[in-house]
Amino acid sequence: MPDTKPVVHHRTATVNGRTVFYREAGDPTAPAVVLLHGFPASSHMFRNLIPELADRYHVVAPDHMGYGFSDAPPVDEFEYSFENLTSITLELLDQLGLQKFAVYIQDYGAPIGLRIASRNPDRVTALLVQSGNAYMEGFTPFWDILFAHAKDRPANEAEVRKYLTAEKTHWQYTHGVPADRLDRVAPDTWTLDQALMDRPGNAEIQLQMFWDYQFNLPGYPDFQEYFRKHQPPTLITWGKNDEIFGADGARAYERDLPNAEIHLLDAGHFALESHGPEIAGLIRDFLGRVLV
Repeated sequence: MPDTKPVVHHRTATVNGRTVFYREAGDPTAPAVVLLHGFPASSHMFRNLIPELADRYHVVAPDHMGYGFSDAPPVDEFEYSFENLTSITLELLDQLGLQKFAVYIQDYGAPIGLRIASRNPDRVTALLVQSGNAYMEGFTPFWDILFAHAKDRPANEAEVRKYLTAEKTHWQYTHGVPADRLDRVAPDTWTLDQALMDRPGNAEIQLQMFWDYQFNLPGYPDFQEYFRKHQPPTLITWGKNDEIFGADGARAYERDLPNAEIHLLDAGHFALESHGPEIAGLIRDFLGRVLV
């Protein structure tokens, strides 16, 4: 029989004069699903999920500026802020003609995707949340040094730079993963992320994004008001052992989205690595019910 597995395309677009890399699969006339990655990853984190969804959906997964294979201009030539990354993401989606879409948000993808959703509620058909924080309850001690850095960059930069080391990148992928699933986490993940972070000038990009994260928090009330007012269909698949965004951040969604479907998995921060088939199955079931 012929192989009918969806083909994943690796493409680029020019947005505001910059090159944005994205992965795309599926029928462009099918309902759209946009996948937004976190730190220090890229659309590579969705490499296995995309084919699992693309038989039913038009799937688009961009690399944020400074990450993956999108442009990474120096910090003195580009405004690295979550607000600016949101604008670029939305412009890309507009270029691709995605008027309505479900959005998968993880880590940094959350403040980007939730800005888009809260400002364009009629365009977002569903939220797929994986360690995508929108409540203060989600912050863990991992963030203490980052918030100190936001208040005083020079005094705390040396400690924050430790978050950019190979040891810390490896930890992000392996912490909270059950011992019997560690062999599911591909070493490609932390190796690729680290290689890209080790490019000249990229550390400064990451430090700027760390510093800018503080400006996401004033948006949380807007995100929560969006949840309460519009009640977007929401599926949460969150690693209950995540030490970066804790499970209380997942539970907090229930406060404003009582109908949210919440699954706390025996996983860490990058739950797709250890629980990819389970998450794909949950998404297919969920979207099959809500995108009608």
